[in-house]
Amino acid sequence: MSAASKGRPAARTASSTATAGRTATRRGPVTVGKAVPDFSLPSTGGAIWRLRDARGHKLVLYFYPRDNTPGCTLEGRQFAALAPRFERAGVTIVGISRDSVASHEKFRAQMAFPFALLSDADSLVCNRFDVIREKNMYGRKVMGIERSTFLLDARGILRHQWRKLKVDGHALEVLEAAQAL
Repeated sequence: MSAASKGRPAARTASSTATAGRTATRRGPVTVGKAVPDFSLPSTGGAIWRLRDARGHKLVLYFYPRDNTPGCTLEGRQFAALAPRFERAGVTIVGISRDSVASHEKFRAQMAFPFALLSDADSLVCNRFDVIREKNMYGRKVMGIERSTFLLDARGILRHQWRKLKVDGHALEVLEAAQAL
């Protein structure tokens, strides 16, 4: 009996996956000190955001669980408050979650975030960065994004990662690390 007939998706055999603007080359998880493979995701503003287009600038990729939740709102606000300092340091900020672009558009407009939010609805990039974790939500185990941030240098090399982070003060810590690159 095939995986699909058992209710599981069939294994993909292609070396990359692309769905409606979402691509990520299949390789192992990202590693500090190594180049992050190119990927693209749908972005607020109706564009497709591509990692390769960010080359030449330092980049902060922050993964967050869900739009319009207290922790995610606080995290986004802290990055937004420091956005002028990130910009002066030559750093681009991008937020990523599994929410839809429509949800991201509302969240970004409501919070006046000056950076793009990317939709990874099928978790291709989340899996690449190994941020999907089992969580306990109201006594139920669910798979969701573990709040994580990644700092890439201007050549696309992963220089620093933060996992299982506390939101308060985190954006400033990331800024200081980016300024030190």
